Amino acid sequence: MNRLVVVSNRVADLTRTAQSGGLAVGLADSLRQRGGVWMGWDGQTLKYEDQPEPRIRKIGTVTQATIPLTEQDYSEYYLGFANSVLWPLFHYRLDLVEYKTVFLDGYRRVNAKFADALTSILQQDDIIWIHDYHLIPLAAELRQRGCTQRIGFFLHIPFPPPEILAAVPRHRWLVECLLEFDVIGFQTHTDQGNLQHYVEDHLGCRMEADGRIKIGKREVIAGCYPIGIDVDSFVEMAERPNDEVSIETQRREILGRKQIIGVDRLDYTKGLPDRLRAFARLLELYPEMRKTVALMQIATPTREEVGAYVEIRTELEALSGAINGRFADFNWTPVRYIHGIVPRDALAALFRASQVGFVTPLRDGMNLVAKEYVAAQSSENPGVLVLSKFAGAAEELHEALIVNPYDVDDMARNLCHALTMPLEERKERQKALFARICKHDAKDWLNAFIAALEKGETKYAA
Repeated sequence: MNRLVVVSNRVADLTRTAQSGGLAVGLADSLRQRGGVWMGWDGQTLKYEDQPEPRIRKIGTVTQATIPLTEQDYSEYYLGFANSVLWPLFHYRLDLVEYKTVFLDGYRRVNAKFADALTSILQQDDIIWIHDYHLIPLAAELRQRGCTQRIGFFLHIPFPPPEILAAVPRHRWLVECLLEFDVIGFQTHTDQGNLQHYVEDHLGCRMEADGRIKIGKREVIAGCYPIGIDVDSFVEMAERPNDEVSIETQRREILGRKQIIGVDRLDYTKGLPDRLRAFARLLELYPEMRKTVALMQIATPTREEVGAYVEIRTELEALSGAINGRFADFNWTPVRYIHGIVPRDALAALFRASQVGFVTPLRDGMNLVAKEYVAAQSSENPGVLVLSKFAGAAEELHEALIVNPYDVDDMARNLCHALTMPLEERKERQKALFARICKHDAKDWLNAFIAALEKGETKYAA
């Protein structure tokens, strides 16, 4: 078996049970099973340029190789091009794109730094799997250094249509870098189709029905590989007793109350303000729901140096306070807003104890919270998943209640439907959803992509 070398912007802490984000959850579970090397930034920022060898650490079956960045790298590459240009661009938010030439310079410089560090640890028969928008130019940088190993790329976030992508300078260069990979993986067929439209409209290339794109003398494979979770592991966590959650659950049962749960990184793409507004609208439209249901919203801190994230945190705190001020009673608090990290085993217990999973991003690559909520449910008395039509998971999880996250009334009506749904209908939906997440789990995602990377007919022509 060829050694698998995974590269991402950050390396997850494999000793922690609390992980946030699809990449950390999906990739950590998958790589633990197969083993290999995981390389990325170590989270440290240095004042001055330094070119140390990658720091190597062995954790179980995984070897971690990490490098630091300079403060300039962090500002221009990470906060700049990656999160002030590509993140909003790929999530269809042109109004939040802040393009600067210095950001692009930093992005290219850090990808070159990654390539230098990676080249020093590669073996001839390795297969390389690079992840996400931070590292789109990395294959091109590796090719320039003589790398002939097969290189795959997986995009965890959406890929925008050509008319949006073309709004940013150097968009053609970005796609040409993407086409230096041997295999390009997307979360959804929509994302794959957006690349197809771009290469046909802007590059004059053709994507075949099987996803192959001819680029000169070589071929690139672009496919849909929906990311999954380790279902068995999450089910086990959800079934494990948790004293604090159990006590709160018993209290709600005695009072005849239900719980809606939302768990997200604190990000403007997640639709959190409209989610709170939808819950308030539920209480307005259906007064009988007052004192019978509460919303628990867990928002994990992220990118707090970026102004847009400070603003959304302020908005959420104001909204939750306003809803509680308007509707709360001395023994009932409608919204419980938690700004912090909750361990994954506790999340599993909370999902199982919640009658509705409320997952309503404005645009998302996949959203593994939706799959984790399904995995956590009891087959005898399952909850109901309310899911945004703009989450990648909506392509798979058809039996969820699919909503428009921009329509507060639509979300409120579906929340009411979920809270009043008969048991037999909940069981039928849960059975179908559970079968889907088992079919496309973390192992299936890993195996499908690696198979395309290892067994594909295309090879890089040096």
